[in-house]
Amino acid sequence: MPHRAPHATSTTERGAFCTARCTCGWRGPARRARSQARTDAERHLADAEPGSDTGEDGTGRPLE
Repeated sequence: MPHRAPHATSTTERGAFCTARCTCGWRGPARRARSQARTDAERHLADAEPGSDTGEDGTGRPLE
């Protein structure tokens, strides 16, 4: 089983936009609503839990 980096999310603001980020390198889309950026971060954490098989490559984008 591969070692997974710990995940810790935060949000950053730039102008009128808020973006969720994670210590693993993941970054969500820019949102005008802080609440939506926080939801993006919560979804990332849920997807990153061990045993979660989302079919994603860790960037939040589906595998091709």
